[in-house]
Amino acid sequence: MKIVSAFALAATLTVALFSGSAMADGDADKGEKVFKKCKSCHTVDSGGKHKSGPNLFGVYGREVAGTDFSKYKALSADDGVWDEDNLDKWLENPKKYNGKKTSMSLKLKKEDDREDVIAYLKTLK
Repeated sequence: MKIVSAFALAATLTVALFSGSAMADGDADKGEKVFKKCKSCHTVDSGGKHKSGPNLFGVYGREVAGTDFSKYKALSADDGVWDEDNLDKWLENPKKYNGKKTSMSLKLKKEDDREDVIAYLKTLK
């Protein structure tokens, strides 16, 4: 019985270690550099205007559909907030994020790039 309990504890710890907490390791300075790819469509200034994509100031922690960006129909009915997990999935492949049509075509395939951009977005408060 002790072996089963030890195995269950080890499995639980492994899952905890490799779950979303790895996203906390991003580098905001590197993320700002990677974000240059996004600036043709997004602004990040407080009160900044929308471009072809919404202004992303304060996006981290905001409701997924919580923007006044009128063109932002692909996520208008989505629940949840822009946290590390949702941002990671979106940045990896926006068209697969929720199965709805979006005009965003940029994909950040490298996990490190996504982690860094998310760390940068967290600083925009």
